[in-house]
Amino acid sequence: MADRLCYRARRTPLMSYLLVLTTVGNEEDAARLARSLVEKRLAACVNVLGPVRSFFVWKGKLEDDSERLLLMKTRSDRYPELEAALRELHPYQVPEVIAIPVERGWQAYLSWIDENVGV
Repeated sequence: MADRLCYRARRTPLMSYLLVLTTVGNEEDAARLARSLVEKRLAACVNVLGPVRSFFVWKGKLEDDSERLLLMKTRSDRYPELEAALRELHPYQVPEVIAIPVERGWQAYLSWIDENVGV
């Protein structure tokens, strides 16, 4: 039964799906980025999680910050434009932009991503 509900997400190189992650320092920046990316149809959906606690080294100093984590659902063919928009709109000098391939997903949801991510 699971095979009927899920299928391999990578049908062709142009139709693979990604979960893209980034973090920002506050809810306002998270909402601004999420809204912009969905309006531009670069992401079908953006979830804003948090606050999350992040530990990292920046300019030689250990940081301990509260951030918001954004989870963006898109297709791999839209990634270059999504990354460019994040680099332009993101408040950080060097934002986290990590794309994770989607191996499997419910066909109806992946089709919904197709419908809501522009070409």
